[in-house]
Amino acid sequence: MATKKEAYLFLSAMLRAREPGMLSRDKAERMLDAPSFEECAKLLTDCGYEDLSQKKAGEIESVLADRRAAIFKELETMVPEKALVDFFRIKYDYHNAKVILKADAQGLSESGLLSASGRVKPDTLVNALREGAYQDLPKALAAAAQEAASILARTANPQLADFCLDKAYFAEFKALADEMDSDFLRGYAAVLADSTNLRSAVRTMRMGKDSGYLLEALVSGGSVSPQRVAEAGSGEGLTALFQSSRLANAAALGAAAVEGGSLTAFELACDNAVNGYLGEAKLVGYGEEPAVAYLAAVENEITAVRMILTGRLAGIAPNVIRERLRDLYA
Repeated sequence: MATKKEAYLFLSAMLRAREPGMLSRDKAERMLDAPSFEECAKLLTDCGYEDLSQKKAGEIESVLADRRAAIFKELETMVPEKALVDFFRIKYDYHNAKVILKADAQGLSESGLLSASGRVKPDTLVNALREGAYQDLPKALAAAAQEAASILARTANPQLADFCLDKAYFAEFKALADEMDSDFLRGYAAVLADSTNLRSAVRTMRMGKDSGYLLEALVSGGSVSPQRVAEAGSGEGLTALFQSSRLANAAALGAAAVEGGSLTAFELACDNAVNGYLGEAKLVGYGEEPAVAYLAAVENEITAVRMILTGRLAGIAPNVIRERLRDLYA
């Protein structure tokens, strides 16, 4: 009888074969160096994308959203454990819940802002939140959405509602990793939580907010507890907290950002620390690790493609776009 890891043998081999065709740093550099947007976009066809050279910004976003949804759907039919793809889908459920609640509170339309990449269809989520059909939602999402709606109604503060949904998202994220009994997924969830908390701490300190406010924004599941992050008190305190972690460089840049340094360099270091963790999957022959790393790489690739194409379309200097690009897995 095949072990759990052996059940991923075929999928791991297939995804490894796809990796060379993904957007690499070299390919991204060629796109940035192209003399025009049209030529930049055409280079992307080498990575399996349709020709986007005649597309506008909104059309590009639609194509990228469709590509993500198609890859999620394909992988769901191939992974031994459906929860692995849900690990990436849940982010979009919570994003959609935020959009719907804010739109309702402000009397606006959520049209065009919802993602089809979640576990729950956007229409189902809209109906659940507006008609109280919470039985149609996953239990954790339903409970969080109800609590966030109550917070918003009571305080009229959308940020507090977002904090509630963020905490629930990371709790469900970790629960899925535990459900799959995967140390690699647990590690991924932890480094994401640490990165999120470090960002929240730096932003809060730059705004001059107190530790009580910060504690509301922090999420659980990281290697450093929310209480310790809230008590850090300064950029130097954050550097000390994370000095033995893969976020050590990001924390040092965060300390500089607290004093007015570059937020872009700090954010980039946070993302690259997470990508560095995922890069360790390259050392694993087969199992859930290559599948997780591939799905994360797809997300990063789509982010990079959006940044390059919309930036070039808007006439942003290639060097400015280059400074904001995260490390790529391929």
